Amino acid sequence: MTFQTEFEFTLPKGYVDGEGNLQKKGIMRLATAADEILPLKDPRVQGNPAYLTVILLSRVITKLGGLQIISTKVIEDLFASDLAYLQDFYGRINDSSSASIRAICPKCGNDFEVEEYSPGE
Repeated sequence: MTFQTEFEFTLPKGYVDGEGNLQKKGIMRLATAADEILPLKDPRVQGNPAYLTVILLSRVITKLGGLQIISTKVIEDLFASDLAYLQDFYGRINDSSSASIRAICPKCGNDFEVEEYSPGE
């Protein structure tokens, strides 16, 4: 079994690029310690701590539609609902407390993992 480090997402509204194309599907990778620590030295974050989210997302989103580069400008230009969605998605994939359970299919005997369900999620 391989460890998953990249996760697909679909933005609720989508990012409108410079040519007017709507970009909705993307990939976010797991964050590293450097992803969370290095932006703290950035003067934009020191002047406005809320900007940490913008830099962090620009580091961990590896693909958004057909865009070649995911810059802080791309993140700044997202609709507010898409930014909120990505913040939540980041939290879910990087949450170390999420539990998974090993299971075996009773019919085929295949061994796999499933996330533990918590009511209210």
